[in-house]
Parts: sequence; C-alpha cells; structure tokens
Amino acid sequence: MPINVKTEKKIEIPEGVKVSMKDTLLQIEGPKGKLARKFSHPRVRIEVGKKDVAVISDLPKKKEFALTGTWAAHVNNMVNGVVNGFEYKMKIVYSHFPIKTSVKENKLVIENFLGERHPREAPILPDVDVNVSGDTVTITGIDVEHVGQTAANIEMATKIKNYDPRIFQDGIYIVEKRK
Repeated sequence: MPINVKTEKKIEIPEGVKVSMKDTLLQIEGPKGKLARKFSHPRVRIEVGKKDVAVISDLPKKKEFALTGTWAAHVNNMVNGVVNGFEYKMKIVYSHFPIKTSVKENKLVIENFLGERHPREAPILPDVDVNVSGDTVTITGIDVEHVGQTAANIEMATKIKNYDPRIFQDGIYIVEKRK
C-alpha cells in the first residue's frame, strides 16, 4: 500500500484576480470585490503562485488530508465569488394568507404570514443584497457562506409550527442556486 507523502490541491487564478497571502490571511481581489479569510493549521499551508494557489500538506494524516480538500474548496469559492458572484432565488408560497415581504435595513420583514399580526424578521448578513419582486426573492453576493446563510435565515423565519405541513405549505423556499 503506497504511503501518501504529500497532498497538494491547486486552484487556478483567472485573469484580473489578485491573490495575496500575509501570515495566515488570504486576500483575493477581483472585478466584483474583495474577500479575505484566515487559514491557520500547523500541518497545512497555502502557497500563492503566479497562476495558481496551492493548498499543501506534507505527510498528511486523515484529518489533514480532508482539510486540504476543504481549504481548496473555500479558496475556489472565494475565487468564483470575486469573479462571478453567487445568486440564490427563493419563491414565496402561500395558499391561505397573502404574504407581504420587504427589505428594511439589514432585515427581511415578512408580514401577514399565516395571518399573524406580528411580522417575522430574517437577518441579512453583511455584503449581501436581497431584492423582492412579486413572489420571487433574489439574494446575491460574493461570499457564498453569507449568501447561503441569509437564504437559510429567510427559510427558517417562515418555518411552520403547530400546523400540519401537508396542508399549510406556506413559506419562502430556495428554488435555484447559481454560481
């Protein structure tokens, strides 16, 4: 059985994207914006080349081997975010009471959900844009984690309790993810 001496995952850097590494902080700047993230582990390192970023681990154990793939996926998401951005589309579904949604400051306010008198609120994370048009909610941003968490916050704000979910299917649900 061969011994894995070195694990290395490379991520290509497209034209117009600048990548810099200072201590444990990786910064990626592209046409849509700038992202920064700390990567710190004693046995896994990131090396920035001219046309690629390499995530390397020498003599990896099981956890370090898995961590190299995870970090490579994070770096790839950061590069995709500053180049293309991320977009989630959500659909407002109601059959009993018409739901009214609006964006106020850093919250999505959901009014008249199941005929409730008090509005429900879903927090919007920083650097994320939320647009409501008709029965569609569009969430865009360059950080996939912030965009996904904002969509999850909206979905959880319309979670139904004490009703039969087969009958009351009202809510705001993710219908499309675009990377």
